[in-house]
Amino acid sequence: MNAQYGALSLDSLMGKAQDVTAFLPDEFSYLVEAFAPSQPESSRSKAYLVLSAFCQGTRSQKPQESGPTNSATEILEKVFQPLIISRISNHQEQGAIVVGLSFFSALFHVDWQSASRVFAQDGMVEYVTDALDLYPSSPSVALEVARMIGQASGHKACRALISEEIITWLGNKSRQATDKNLRAAAAIALVKLSRGAETDASEGADASQGTTSTSKDMELAELLKGMVIGDKDSLSSLNDVVEGLAYLSVDPDVKQTLANDPKFLQQLFTLVPRRKPLPTSASNSSLLFGILLIISNLCAYRPRLSQEDAQVAKLKRMAKANNGSKRTTAEEPPNALEDDAAVKSRCCQVLASGALDVLSVASSVESQGIRLALGKIYLCIVEDKDNRGKVLQSGGARSLSRVIQSSSSSTSSSTSSSASSSASSSSSTHIDTSLLPAIQALAKLTITSSPLQVFGPTDGAMLDAIRPLSQLLLHSSSNLLQQFEALMALTNIASQSTECADRISSTSHLLNKVELLMLEDHTLIRRAATELICNLVGGSEKVFFRYGGSPDVHATKSKLQVLLAMSDMDDLPTRLAASGALAIVTSVSTACQAVFELQLDHHRAFSIIARLIDPSVILEDDDPGDGEAAGIPGLVHRGVVCLRNIFNPQHAPPRLSLVEEVEKAGLVNVVTRLLRGELGSFDTAVTIPAAEVLRHLVELKKSTNS
Repeated sequence: MNAQYGALSLDSLMGKAQDVTAFLPDEFSYLVEAFAPSQPESSRSKAYLVLSAFCQGTRSQKPQESGPTNSATEILEKVFQPLIISRISNHQEQGAIVVGLSFFSALFHVDWQSASRVFAQDGMVEYVTDALDLYPSSPSVALEVARMIGQASGHKACRALISEEIITWLGNKSRQATDKNLRAAAAIALVKLSRGAETDASEGADASQGTTSTSKDMELAELLKGMVIGDKDSLSSLNDVVEGLAYLSVDPDVKQTLANDPKFLQQLFTLVPRRKPLPTSASNSSLLFGILLIISNLCAYRPRLSQEDAQVAKLKRMAKANNGSKRTTAEEPPNALEDDAAVKSRCCQVLASGALDVLSVASSVESQGIRLALGKIYLCIVEDKDNRGKVLQSGGARSLSRVIQSSSSSTSSSTSSSASSSASSSSSTHIDTSLLPAIQALAKLTITSSPLQVFGPTDGAMLDAIRPLSQLLLHSSSNLLQQFEALMALTNIASQSTECADRISSTSHLLNKVELLMLEDHTLIRRAATELICNLVGGSEKVFFRYGGSPDVHATKSKLQVLLAMSDMDDLPTRLAASGALAIVTSVSTACQAVFELQLDHHRAFSIIARLIDPSVILEDDDPGDGEAAGIPGLVHRGVVCLRNIFNPQHAPPRLSLVEEVEKAGLVNVVTRLLRGELGSFDTAVTIPAAEVLRHLVELKKSTNS
C-alpha cells in the first residue's frame, strides 16, 4: 500500500474529510487499504476517524433522508459499493478479499445505513459464499467473513438476506475452528442472528421463525465464557467475545449462569486495568462498553411501571395475542429470575467479583455512551441499601459526580448556540433525560448517608451537586420516585450549611415546584416537600423572608396557611416539618400578624396549633373521636413555641380581638392541662415556654377586663 499510494497519508485525508467532493478515487482506495488487518492498530484507528468524518460530512450536507433518491445514504452507497465489490469479487487475490471484508465491517461500525444498502445489492451474499468456497482453508478470509456477517446481523434488513449456508458455516466454525478468534467471531454472529430473530418475531415478523431456544443461548454463552476464562490472553478479538456476552446476557438464564460464576466475572473484570488509566482507543472503549453492558444486564431490575404504563403494556400483550394464530390468551407468568430478590443476589455477586473497580475506571473515560451506562448501573446497584456503603467506599459518589458534570457540560455546550434566544428559560431544561439515572443514583446515596460522607468535609462538592439534584426534581420526564428522592437529597444537603440552603433556594423555579408538591396527594411526596421547606426556612434568609418576613401580608398569609394545613395532617413527619417551619417563622411580627388574620378569617389557626399540644382538641368541622390522651413531644414543643411567639407582647395584635379568639380556641385550658401533666411528662424545653405562654394569656385577659 505504501508503494502504490506513497504521496497520500491519513492525516492529509483527515484535513479534507468533511468535504465530500474533495476526495479523489485514489484517496478512497488508500482509505480502504488502511483497514487491512495487517495495518498497525494506530493506523486502523486513524482510518476509522477519517471514515467517520467523511460519512458525517456527507450527512451534514444532505441532512434530510426523506426522498428515495439523492439522499446521504444513497450517496455513501454509490461511493463505497464499487470499492467493496471490486475487492470481494476479486477471487484471484485473497488479500483483496480480506481488505474488502475488513473495510465492509468498518463501514457497518461507522454508517450502518449505507453499509446495509451495499449488503442488500444483488450478488453480495453470493460473493461472500464464493470467497469461502474458493479459500476454505484461509483463516484470514474466514475471520473477516465472520466479523462482517456479525456486523450485518445486527440489522434487520441484512438478517433476512443471510443464507442458511452461511448460518450453518458459522455454527460449525463456532464449535470446531482451531483459530480461537474465528470461533469468537462466528459465535458473536450467531448470537446477533438469534437475538435479531427474536426481536423480529416480537415486532410482528413471521412468527414461524420462532425464537431461539434457551439451550442454544446457553451453549453460546458457555462457549464465550470459556474463552474469557481460558483464552483471554491469546485472543485478539476479545471485543467480539464481550459483545456476544453482552447480547446474550439479556436472557434471564444466561444472566444467572454468568453471575453464578465468580471465576468468569473476575477474569472479565481483569480486562480493565485498575492501576493505570485505560488507553483511549476505539478498541478499548468498545471493550469497556461491552463489559459495562454485561454488568448492566446482570444488575437490571424489572421496570417499575405506573398504573397507566402497566395498562398500556397489558393492551400491547393482548394485541400480540390476538395477532398470533397459535398464541393463547393466558399471559406468560414473569420469570422468577427477574424478581427483585434474584437481581439483588446478582448485584451482590457482581460487586464481590470487583465490578466497582471497573466502574471507577470507566468514569474517567471520555465517552458519552460509557457514562450513560454507568449511571444506569450505579442506580441498579444502590437500589439495595446494603450496597450503598460499598459504593461510597469505592468512590462511587465521585464517579457519579464526574459522569454528571461531564455529561452536563457537553449538553450545555451543545445548546450554547441557542442560549441567547432562550435566556429566560430555566437552566433545569438543559439536561438530557438519559442523565437522570445517574443523578437519581447520587440522590439515593445522599438520602441514606450523611452528605459529609458522600461529598466530603468541604461544601464545594455539595454545592456542585445541588444543580443536578434540582434538575432531577424539575425535569419534565422525572417520575414521582425521582422527584421524591431529589427532595430528600436536597433536604439533607440544606441542613449542612446556610450556604447550601441559600444555593438551593436560589435555584430558578425550584421553590415554586416544591410548594406545588406540598399539595400533592401522595403522602411521601407531600412529606418530603414539607421537610425541605422546613430546612430551607431554618437555613436560608431568602426562604425565611418568603414565609415570614415579607411586608406583603397577603403573600405571607397564603404561605402560612399552607404550613398550618400541613401541621394538621395525619402523617406525623409532615406535621413535624410544617409545625417546625411555623415555629421558626413566627419569631417575627409579620408572621404573627398573618397567623392572627388567618384566625380571624377562618377561626382555625389557633385550634390547629392547640391540637399540636393537645391531640384531643376538636375543630368545628371534625368528626368527634376518641383522640389521643398524650401529646407527642416534638409536636408539643413546636406548638408551645408558636404560641409563645404569637402572644409575645412585642408581636401581639389588637388585644380585644385576641382575647376573643383565645377563648374560642380554648388555649388557656390546653396550656393548663399541659403544665398539670395531663398530656404527658415533658422536660423544661417544653414546660418553661409553656409557663411563659400561660402568663401572657393571663395577663392578656386581665388587661382586657381592666
